[in-house]
Amino acid sequence: MYRHTRIAVPMFALAHAALLASVVAAPAAAADHGQAAFNNHCRTCHSTKEGDNRLGPSLHKIFGAKAGAAPGYAIYSQGLRSSGITWDEATLQKFIANPDAVIPNNNMKPYKGITDEAVRAKIIEFLKSNRG
Repeated sequence: MYRHTRIAVPMFALAHAALLASVVAAPAAAADHGQAAFNNHCRTCHSTKEGDNRLGPSLHKIFGAKAGAAPGYAIYSQGLRSSGITWDEATLQKFIANPDAVIPNNNMKPYKGITDEAVRAKIIEFLKSNRG
């Protein structure tokens, strides 16, 4: 009996420590996966650094912003501004899935969209975490 108790306590402590470590590491891992998804699908044309406009505008603080409001990037502004869209989770899901369905004749060519909802969700979570 003594031997069983002696083994069970360290096993419980190890299990508790492992659970605690996984809970603490979960947000960092989610951000890493979101950044990887962003890098794989968006980074060729976009950055999340303020003022770092590339082929497409910077997506710095995009979550909650009005469409077409990227400072210093008027090329996208005409059709986007008149759309009345605010970039929230729902509009980003739709736009990342199929930009033409949300804003016809946009400048996102040759990008066709991401069909995988889980990948879109990771990108959106990454964009939400980069609000500045």
